[in-house]
Amino acid sequence: MQSKYDFSHYDTGGLVYIKTVEASDLPLNLQQEVEPGKTLYSLHRPDGERMAIVQDRKLAFMLAREHDLTPLTVH
Repeated sequence: MQSKYDFSHYDTGGLVYIKTVEASDLPLNLQQEVEPGKTLYSLHRPDGERMAIVQDRKLAFMLAREHDLTPLTVH
């Protein structure tokens, strides 16, 4: 889960959606990298495709802004 993100190939129209993800909802190979019960944050394109998963909300927003994207929270 510690890898660089290249968002240049995503056409998001400038928007990215951030939502919580439970570790248990991740694919098994990713679950093994996260402590059980941990809540993570995912960044999604407007069409729903997941772009990234990060460990905290603040990092999710920073990552979006670092790539000139406007983050919006999904409830």
